[in-house]
Amino acid sequence: MGSPVTMITGAASGIGRATAELLASTGHRLVLFDRDENALSETQKALVDGTEAIAIAGDVSDEFDLGDMVQRTQDHFGRLDAVVANAGINGVWAPIEDLSPSEWDETIRVNLRGTFLTLHAAVPLLKRAGGGAIVVVSSINGVRTFTNPGATAYSASKAAQVAMAQQLALELGKHRIRVNVVCPGAVETNIVAGSQIRNRAETEVPVIWPQGSIPLTDGRPGQAIDVAKVIRFLLSAEASHMTGSPVYVDGGQGLLR
Repeated sequence: MGSPVTMITGAASGIGRATAELLASTGHRLVLFDRDENALSETQKALVDGTEAIAIAGDVSDEFDLGDMVQRTQDHFGRLDAVVANAGINGVWAPIEDLSPSEWDETIRVNLRGTFLTLHAAVPLLKRAGGGAIVVVSSINGVRTFTNPGATAYSASKAAQVAMAQQLALELGKHRIRVNVVCPGAVETNIVAGSQIRNRAETEVPVIWPQGSIPLTDGRPGQAIDVAKVIRFLLSAEASHMTGSPVYVDGGQGLLR
C-alpha cells in the first residue's frame, strides 16, 4: 500500500498546519486544502523534504470545491486513507437578538456544512481503500463548556460536529472506518483574528476563575502541536479500537467551566 494518504482541511495555519508538518515527518502523503492559497503554499514548503503533497485552494463549504479536491486526490494518489476535518471559524459572537441570520448562517456554513461536505466527498474513497480513519476538529465550546459570551452559533456548530462524528462512527464501522473527535481548549492559532465579538457585557455571566484557567500550564494556552499529536495518534493503528470518541485537549480548562 505504501505510505498513508491523508487529507487535511484548513491546512494553511494553526492546527491544520501543525498536523500537516507532524504527519509529513512520519511519512504521510498529504492532500492540503484551504481557501488561503498563499498560506497553503507556505505550509507545503514547510513540510519535511521528500514529502509527497498536493495543495488545493478552495472553500470547504462549496460542494464543487470539495468534489474537485477528492477527484484530484484520486487522480494523483489513487487512494485515500485518512481525513482531518479541521477547517473552521469562530464567526460572530453576540447576543441572540443581535446575531443576524446571515452571521449565524456563515458560522454554520463553514463549521458544520464544511465538515459534512468534507466527509460526504471523502468517505467513498475511504470505503474504496477498505477502511481508514477520520478525525473531526471540534472544540470544548458547546461540548464541555458554555461560558464564552455570545458564542451561540459557534457552540452549536461544534456540538453538532461531535454528534455527526458519533453517528458516523456507527454507520461507517462496518466499512472499517473509524471516526473520532478532538476538542481543543484555548490554543494559540490565528482563528481569533477573524472573530468578532459584540455587546459582550449583555451575555457574559461574571465568574471569578482560579488564577490561571488552564491548570496544566499555569494559564498559558496550548500549542497547535499539542492537538496535532493527538490527531496523529487517532489516525494511527495505535488507536485501532477507538471510534466515536471525543478527546479533550485543553489542559483541564473545561473542567473549571
